[in-house]
Amino acid sequence: MKFHRFTFLTLVAAISSEHFGLAATADSKVVCYYDSRSNNREGQGKFDIAFLEPALQFCTHLIYGYAGIKEENFKLVPLNEPLDINRQNFKHITDLKRRFPGLRVLLSVGGNVDVSGEGSEKNMKYRTLLEAVENRLAFVNSAHTLVKNYGFDGLDLAWEFPETKPKKIRNKFTGFFVNLKHKIVGESVIDEKAEEHKEQFIALVRELKNEFRHDGLLLSISVLPNVNGSVYFDPRQVAPHVDFVSLQAFDYRTPERNPKELDYPAPLYELLDRKFDENADYQVRYWLSNGLPSHKLILGIPTYGRSWKLNEDSGLTGVPPTPADGAADPGQYTQEAGLLSYPEVCVKIATPKEIQAGYLGKLRKVNDPTKRFGVYAFRLPDNNGEGGIWIGYEDPDTAGNKASYAKAKSLGGIALVDISLDDFRGLCTGDKYPILRAARFRL
Repeated sequence: MKFHRFTFLTLVAAISSEHFGLAATADSKVVCYYDSRSNNREGQGKFDIAFLEPALQFCTHLIYGYAGIKEENFKLVPLNEPLDINRQNFKHITDLKRRFPGLRVLLSVGGNVDVSGEGSEKNMKYRTLLEAVENRLAFVNSAHTLVKNYGFDGLDLAWEFPETKPKKIRNKFTGFFVNLKHKIVGESVIDEKAEEHKEQFIALVRELKNEFRHDGLLLSISVLPNVNGSVYFDPRQVAPHVDFVSLQAFDYRTPERNPKELDYPAPLYELLDRKFDENADYQVRYWLSNGLPSHKLILGIPTYGRSWKLNEDSGLTGVPPTPADGAADPGQYTQEAGLLSYPEVCVKIATPKEIQAGYLGKLRKVNDPTKRFGVYAFRLPDNNGEGGIWIGYEDPDTAGNKASYAKAKSLGGIALVDISLDDFRGLCTGDKYPILRAARFRL
């Protein structure tokens, strides 16, 4: 009898523990980004609304991208009117709330998709809009109208501020004089009006929230990769006016920004001899220490990899950082040099049996036992110097580690960027959305 009583009490305790564990994370957000450009892909990479439904059982918020800004009048407009309006994608997306009543759907503006100009002039309209009250008013009114008319629950500001300059590869002699120059004359200035733009962005956020509040609409911010948060965002000032902030803490190293030297694209913690702020932990600590409540901070997790070509100078181990020869060839589905979706990566990785058989042209995966920097996979060049590739990427284990980090820091949740680059067809193992599932399970 004692055994049965003990077993019963143990079972009750286990159920209670599970129940309270779920309750403790019930308020955690799982923000799923969906880039509608994925509808243009061909074959197995094509993503349409039907593929969203298996993911939405895990998502609390869906952020639909992207809208843009009309340069002549600063109004918010669809970037893909044939898809969003003519084919009614806006309406189809917001109609999903009928099947998933707890889902909140936001429309995102910017996201480095509404691209115009070159160099320092790139997307100047996003800064020009901030500089005049009448420009901000035109944007606020048009955003309110567009969001309301199509049934969105709010707006996400993926504001296109200038990116930081990528690290340049220099020898020690040149590097010494460059560092000396920076100490004497300072770093080069990307935006002469950065401080003004910071204050004006606070004003825009406040004005939007005041307009949205009467209809219960949400307002969020997506901090894009390589945008210096300390220059353009004041966490304490924006905090009262936003529902959450998603930190897209990845793409610190990419083949486009760093063609000659590959490195981990999305480390969780700081790496030795790298820039101190190019990791998720630093970004999280910055926002928290500067006044954003932890429950409003969302940690972004990529669902893809960045890929470089290896060359004769890349060495034999694959350990980053190491010399590279620019972006690797485009993937079969995404068709973008230097970027591979998770299903494009997983099919390239050699299994243990294949490794024993000599790889058969596949890549060797190197895990991250430290849970700090991420995984990578590589294949050395052949005798002719061809075929070498290195990929730094997110997999279910590393995504789960980042979700655990978010939970340990009492953050508001996680964001998956972008779910159309997760394995939405189940090509890797048969399970659909393995990165999304793993991250949600560990939250």
